[in-house]
Amino acid sequence: MASLLTVGFDLDMTLIDSRPGIHAAYRALTAETGVPIDADLAVTRLGPPLEQELAHWFPADRIAAAADRYREIYPAHAIAPTLAMPGARDAIQAVRAAGGRAVVVTAKHEPNAKLHLAHLGIEPDAVVGWLWAEAKAEALREYGASVYVGDHVGDVRGARAAGALAVVTPTGPCSAEELRAAGADVVLPGLTAFPAWWDAYRADLA
Repeated sequence: MASLLTVGFDLDMTLIDSRPGIHAAYRALTAETGVPIDADLAVTRLGPPLEQELAHWFPADRIAAAADRYREIYPAHAIAPTLAMPGARDAIQAVRAAGGRAVVVTAKHEPNAKLHLAHLGIEPDAVVGWLWAEAKAEALREYGASVYVGDHVGDVRGARAAGALAVVTPTGPCSAEELRAAGADVVLPGLTAFPAWWDAYRADLA
């Protein structure tokens, strides 16, 4: 049964602006492998699993090895340049201040997701990685989340699959119109608007 006070959050472009870090990691991977990756382009379509992006640049038989190496070099290149999205810490704190749990559910490699959050001083109650789109529903159901906050149509699909309210911010690659068309329940301009929305949501439930 979903808890009305458990909220799931996506990571990339929802809680963190990882574009500078991911850009640096792709440049490092290019330097190592000799395979040209357009890092400027790649960071405009964050959200899906890494392997989907690497498929644009590597032959099929090299994708798995390239992904493994990217994840290995990621901490050295991507953690320090990455920023918290405006309102990210306040959004997590708003959930916890109400006696709720905040759970990060992301497609990112879980150890690297945890490094990002620790570096930025964002403290959710749990972090679950390796889940994309509908697969995110596994963790959302496990933790009983009634709300999932993301920035991608894949996040909307995950929320829907979990029976959770799909709350989105058009801060990633998907526009507000695309998110609404995918079935988002609530579109916020950014996480700075989350605490006020969260208060109103809980008041309506009460």
